[in-house]
Amino acid sequence: MAGSENSPPNPHSEDLCSGTVALVGRPNAGKSTLLNAFIGDKVAIVSDKPQTTRNRIIGILTEDRGQAVFFDLPGVHKPLHKMNTRMMKEVQSALEEVDVVLHLVDSSEPWGGGEEYLVELLANIRPKVVGVLTKIDLLSAKTDLLPLMERYVERRPGTPLVPISAIKGDGLDELLGELFNGLPVGPSFYPADLTTTQTERFFVAEVVREKLLERTRNELPYTTGVITDLFDESGRVLHLEAVIYVERKSQKGIVIGKGGRMIRAVGQAAREELEAVLGTKIYLGLRVKVHPRWRDDPRVLREMEPGTADLGDIQGLVTENEE
Repeated sequence: MAGSENSPPNPHSEDLCSGTVALVGRPNAGKSTLLNAFIGDKVAIVSDKPQTTRNRIIGILTEDRGQAVFFDLPGVHKPLHKMNTRMMKEVQSALEEVDVVLHLVDSSEPWGGGEEYLVELLANIRPKVVGVLTKIDLLSAKTDLLPLMERYVERRPGTPLVPISAIKGDGLDELLGELFNGLPVGPSFYPADLTTTQTERFFVAEVVREKLLERTRNELPYTTGVITDLFDESGRVLHLEAVIYVERKSQKGIVIGKGGRMIRAVGQAAREELEAVLGTKIYLGLRVKVHPRWRDDPRVLREMEPGTADLGDIQGLVTENEE
């Protein structure tokens, strides 16, 4: 999934730009879809449910211009639980530390209070901001973009603005040009063939959660979480066990489904994707636990963390490369 770690980072070169990029926007603005389109590999799960992303997901793009380390941040929203509060702290921290911020605005939705809040949030930050109008493939005519473009330019005069369709690839080259123009000159942080730093255990849990979200739709809005309880590579078949957390007994019934049909469908879909990505045969066992306050339980939240590098780790790599 992440590629080999044997290739050395690109050497020092005046022509190379390397730095960190935050993808920020309202829930369901298309951040994870854009990240996967940039990387050309699945590093973040995608769902039409808002607030699918709960942690900083790191994706790494290495090309001739240098290396961009992307942080797919949780959608900006009002926090109601410790989990949501942690998510918003991730956003605030990243906005203070990255080199470039991509501000994603869903072009298929009307401009509202959430976008106004984001504009204010980005008003006085240090990094370069690039406005990104997403999902233009959903518009019936290109002229439908004009009112939104005018509103954005009015609220953030002088900010580069790029309309895109991450699914079709429209506008991505222009967006990458704006992005690399904002990155500092310097060597790569990571090997050229590495696409993510998240652990395989975390990726397993995220794929299970994605398949569950796809099948439960509005029945289980934000009340489910998944951890990988077992990752055993000792046998001929990779043995995985994952725990699905819900808050109420009735939700457990939804996850299991009549005669166990739902959980079997989730497990089969997750197993097929994981076998394709990890390149090995897999046994995947799923269990459901009822925990009324799992979103406020620090122990559970720690287990759901991606176990990935953060900006402090990257800044350490910068120091090492400069020595």
